[in-house]
Amino acid sequence: MTNPFKARIAQDSMILAAWAELGSPDTAEIMVRHGWNAIIIDGEHGRGDLEQWVHMARAVESAGGTAILRLPDGDDTRIKRALDRGFRNFVVPMVNTRAEAERIASAFYYPLRGHRGYAAPIVRGSDWGAREAYASQEAHDDLVVMVQCEHVEAVENLDEIMQVPGIDMIFVGPNDLAATAGHLEHLDHPDVLALLARIEETAARHGKPLATVRSAGRDWNELDALGYRLVAGVNDVSMVIDTSRAELAAATGQIATKIAGY
Repeated sequence: MTNPFKARIAQDSMILAAWAELGSPDTAEIMVRHGWNAIIIDGEHGRGDLEQWVHMARAVESAGGTAILRLPDGDDTRIKRALDRGFRNFVVPMVNTRAEAERIASAFYYPLRGHRGYAAPIVRGSDWGAREAYASQEAHDDLVVMVQCEHVEAVENLDEIMQVPGIDMIFVGPNDLAATAGHLEHLDHPDVLALLARIEETAARHGKPLATVRSAGRDWNELDALGYRLVAGVNDVSMVIDTSRAELAAATGQIATKIAGY
């Protein structure tokens, strides 16, 4: 195994991650340089295309971080191209059934294990052919495939989804999950909390690690105790928004105080 992220998941400790939404290699690198060494490049809701995500991954990795790509969907061709371009840590959104999970898992692996198309000697994933064991071993052993549980249907089918070979982790999407339960933006609703508890119980029974975003007032220690091995706590857009608001509030407060003192 040459993927340190996969090795870290096997350890009994939480990995902290940040979302990269702006499509900026510089912003992603800055976050790594200041401690957020796992960066989830958001191909579902963030800016950019595959080549821009590759530039971001290069920046993250050059700074010593781990790049994780959330794909826009589970399309076979999109998966193949992302693998060829060197990504090995993935989040696939909206996977609701065992059949979907099986098709997606198969797309990540060469035959006979899967149906990924072969071009190993000429792609970035193999370091342009420099990694001789890429196709025979590393392309499979280094993969981390997370599928998102973010729909009430997925919760119903989670027992079966967790049994699919090649699915390494379940990424819980609490916001979409709440929406499909009829409680959009109400993550602390009892129905939503019950769904989360059901997911966590199922994962514990299968020994399957979980990932999620920090939400619903649950702190880091609670998520760690519940078996979450990857938690995304911040994103670049929110950091810009929060700092902009805080600095503006501080400045206007100081100005108001000065005027009131005249």
